[in-house]
Amino acid sequence: MKDGKTRLLFGVHMHQPVDNFDEAVDRAVTSCYAPFFATMRRYPSFRFSVHCSGWLLQKIESGYPGLYADMRALAEAGSVEFLTAGYYEPVLSAIPPEDRIAQIRKLSERVETCFGRRPKGLWLTERVWESGLVSDIVRSGAHYALVDDYHFIVAGFGRERLGGYFFTEEGGERLALFPISKDLRYAIPFRPVGQAIEAILSTAEGEEGGAAILFDDAEKFGMWPGTYEWVHEKGWLERFVEAVLQEGRIETEHYGTYLLRHRAKGIAYLPDVSYYEMGEWSLRADDALALERLKAQMGEERFWREGVKFLRGGVWKNFLVKYDESNRLHKRMVECSKRRLESEEYLDALYRLQTNDVFWHGVFGGLYLPNLRDNAYRYLIRCENLRYGETRALEEGDVDMDGYEETKWVGRDVIMRLESRFGGQLVEFCDRKNLFNFQNVLTRRKEAYHEKLLRSSPSSPGSEREEEGIRTIHHAAHRADDSIRRALVYDWYVKNSFVDHIGDHTLDLESFRGCSFREYGDFANQPFMMERKKREVRFVREGGIYDDTRYPTRLCKRYRFFDDGVLFRFGLESESPHIYEYGIELNLHFADLEAVRLEGEPFRPSTRHERRSFTLEDPYTGRALTFETDHFFTLLAVPLETVSQSEEGFERMVQGVSLMAIFPFRRNVAISGSLKVRNV
Repeated sequence: MKDGKTRLLFGVHMHQPVDNFDEAVDRAVTSCYAPFFATMRRYPSFRFSVHCSGWLLQKIESGYPGLYADMRALAEAGSVEFLTAGYYEPVLSAIPPEDRIAQIRKLSERVETCFGRRPKGLWLTERVWESGLVSDIVRSGAHYALVDDYHFIVAGFGRERLGGYFFTEEGGERLALFPISKDLRYAIPFRPVGQAIEAILSTAEGEEGGAAILFDDAEKFGMWPGTYEWVHEKGWLERFVEAVLQEGRIETEHYGTYLLRHRAKGIAYLPDVSYYEMGEWSLRADDALALERLKAQMGEERFWREGVKFLRGGVWKNFLVKYDESNRLHKRMVECSKRRLESEEYLDALYRLQTNDVFWHGVFGGLYLPNLRDNAYRYLIRCENLRYGETRALEEGDVDMDGYEETKWVGRDVIMRLESRFGGQLVEFCDRKNLFNFQNVLTRRKEAYHEKLLRSSPSSPGSEREEEGIRTIHHAAHRADDSIRRALVYDWYVKNSFVDHIGDHTLDLESFRGCSFREYGDFANQPFMMERKKREVRFVREGGIYDDTRYPTRLCKRYRFFDDGVLFRFGLESESPHIYEYGIELNLHFADLEAVRLEGEPFRPSTRHERRSFTLEDPYTGRALTFETDHFFTLLAVPLETVSQSEEGFERMVQGVSLMAIFPFRRNVAISGSLKVRNV
């Protein structure tokens, strides 16, 4: 079509994590989705595209009739083209092929039921691309998908020739790919309307039938900091739509229509990649900071012109390497998929478990948000309950796929998993009745943005002039008070339970909280040999105590499982003649720490001497966790807190409680005890 016009392919992506808080969904609807669609309904000639995740679509249909009516009216008027994806918004490359196809088809059917037309295009969640997706996307019924221009640039394409679509193939299956413009992502809706129009025109400048391609988070239109006032109260969206419709050089078009009317720009093969920021976030902190330094040395302009083809971050699956907690949950999801039951209830729980948000962390909380992890474990336990029923089971295998075996016990009341990679430690402690994992904590890790927190000076809100637009969350400066800075503590071991420490008098409340006590042993983060016999599993390490020299030291840990918990016996033998303190550390998660009672009192940092047991009562689940031993010990108890970032700024968040039972020993000690769950 040779009319000299730039085709604006404008799309928005709507998603809320599965089972997100009602108040969070309500805020998203009232500040963003509802005013956006109410405005767009006044301009039916403006063609645009929408992807809405399945769970959110259900919430809108059942709870927000005004918004749902606007969406239906725009669909009936031909204004909106709906796209599909996985129903519960999984990263497609992170779930098995059978589940990919089923989830995509499930959302396509829902969209067709709601809006009368089956989607032909696919929103690629978090734009995580792997070529192995092509066949499954095509089999699911999609003809095209959305990626970033960054995907093409790292494959060697020049930014100047990306104003259209390309074909890719895998095994002879062909799929069209539209590259989303980074310039437009950063301009709309953050720049003034005039600048946004110029960005659209310049994106496809010089290309006959060229397309300006934008598909991005709907939350940018009212939910990100400062955007509600800018987009709706000050009328940016209304002025933008009117300016586009009045601009004779721009014509809005659906992706599907463009695909039919215009030829492809060629063939393309893309590497495994997501958007640039995701690649940064998936790196470990020091590597992300090194990448930032290289980018600064090259200069921003040169980096995006040349360097981005050669200097880039990791891939999305690096999050499974960076965070042990993410990998465990992911591999348990894969286990549930492989051992699936073909029942509607089971599959729905499995698909909800596959929601992407909980498996990663960037500018949004993701993995750091305890409620998202709680939701994921709820569906994991539901799958396990359906699969095992009343059956007791003791199984072993390398479910985590890290080269070390784990043991899983399924009892009447609990599911417990212990792994040999890290000290024969407890990594899962699930209450089957309440669908709650008491071991669902998060290790305190260094993140690249912590560096910015420590050295940056906050800017005052509203410091930019209105004519310059507003900042995106990627460039926002946030305040951080001293309490947040003091909470920056990093653990050198993973925060499991039954972690073994060998210390001295420096092991006190403050050094425990700050992870600054001296460690003499090599048992807290090292592998153990594992043996299993009936309902008992045994972990052994021939390690050492490192004092004035290395003293051979042996630690044997035995666990015997019961319906409501586990009995344990730990034996420590050393050739060292010195006196030490042996600590057994537990890290436990509760949905509301303020309500938890330790020995009948509100939980607070404390040291408690000369005791053989302690009990934590949790009103949220109605359960009590009891730890009991045959020796007197000193108990240290502190909150486990992390510092993370979100679109609102830096957040200090309680992940659980850290407890350590300390026993004196010289040469050897044998401790027997139990960890059980019961009703309060």
